[in-house]
Amino acid sequence: MLDGIIVVNKPKGYTSHDVVSIVKKIVKEKVGHAGTLDPNTTGVLPLLIGKGTKLSYYLINHDKEYEVTLQLGEKTETADCEGSIIEKKEVSNDMLQKENIENVMKSFLGKQEQVPPIYSAIKVNGKKLYEYARQNEKVEIQPRKIEIYEIILKDILEKKKQIIFSVKCSKGTYIRSLCEDIAQKLGTVGYMKELQRTVVGEFTISQTVTIEQMQENINNKEFWENNFISIESFFNKLYPENEIELEEKRITPFLNGVKLTKILPDGLYRVYTKNKKFIGIGEVKNNLIKREIIVENNLSL
Repeated sequence: MLDGIIVVNKPKGYTSHDVVSIVKKIVKEKVGHAGTLDPNTTGVLPLLIGKGTKLSYYLINHDKEYEVTLQLGEKTETADCEGSIIEKKEVSNDMLQKENIENVMKSFLGKQEQVPPIYSAIKVNGKKLYEYARQNEKVEIQPRKIEIYEIILKDILEKKKQIIFSVKCSKGTYIRSLCEDIAQKLGTVGYMKELQRTVVGEFTISQTVTIEQMQENINNKEFWENNFISIESFFNKLYPENEIELEEKRITPFLNGVKLTKILPDGLYRVYTKNKKFIGIGEVKNNLIKREIIVENNLSL
């Protein structure tokens, strides 16, 4: 039984739901994802499998990193390559000077407020923004607090009028809006042409596997051992020192959700039997431990 995480390199043209459906058929387990990627965005998509779906709570506030291609001189209705071009504007040679672009990009570093794109799933008065957009209804979009930790110019494609850059940012940052804002500050218009998510939390692009690799290695035990992140190893990486052994008489009450006395600092702990069998995750609060995620209910002690 697979209980944990596998990190997929989402291909272009697939929704996150598409990937979940495909992987569900491969592993024949319950599958969820930690953070939606738009169909045209590629890269890091952590998939939660089996009891690993309970990890979603611990993955929602992660910072992210992206590799971005910004197309200058054209504006689209969706702020990406999916939408129709609604405005064109000149891109001068001065705008494409490296020093000029880097100075503009540096101005976006730090905490700030960002207006999300109208074509997004944010809800206003119970209705998604893109629903307002499709019905040509006006709606006031409130800015959101975000933070840009790092933004680095990678390349300038002068003939194509494109800028390639990497960005490290907080949860909730819309790269489409960032692209439009950079273009505006350069004195033109622009849209997000390409986007690859390279990092989300502790998961990186180097850890990813493709859907094709999963399909080809469906019965390859070594492949899954090398690429699958168990619940135990996930928490071991986050909190390597937080480990508890329970006496045999305390295991059943713990499994049943009874709070047990445990004099330890508050936090999440990996819980084991005395013979080092991993049971699951418990949370200590006010010197009481309660189960959070149970991996094995039928223990042979």
